[in-house]
Amino acid sequence: MVDRVSLSITIGGDLAAALRDDLVACIQSEGLALDYDGEDFGAEDFPADRPLCLYAHEVAWGRADELEGFCVEQGLPFARWSGGYAAQFGPERAVFTGAGQVALFAADEDGNLMIDRDRAERLGSYEAIIAHFVAGDPAVPPLRFLP
Repeated sequence: MVDRVSLSITIGGDLAAALRDDLVACIQSEGLALDYDGEDFGAEDFPADRPLCLYAHEVAWGRADELEGFCVEQGLPFARWSGGYAAQFGPERAVFTGAGQVALFAADEDGNLMIDRDRAERLGSYEAIIAHFVAGDPAVPPLRFLP
């Protein structure tokens, strides 16, 4: 049996309009909606002038691999939070800035970033700790479709 938890993801950036249907297909295959337990996502549900925020309960391992892979491939920034499953894995936030690798951050069940003593010591300074929190809580830009 697969461990299932809640998930939220915020997506932004610039995407070619020709790929809009591909993004819709990824969102639908992941079972994400505009609200937890909301209606199925449709092409008419894209927001104007803000990032796209999606939600779901009962997501396998708290991951949206197909959607996140699409975002990385297309350079779309995102921030995903997923809850933890007792004695299996903890809550986390995944952040992609539009380039590079997806960064993972420990979080709590309310989506707040967390660090333990070991991480604080490895970071070494107050400034580095604050930079860690800033990196894990980015401002995701609006999602825009370009011609």
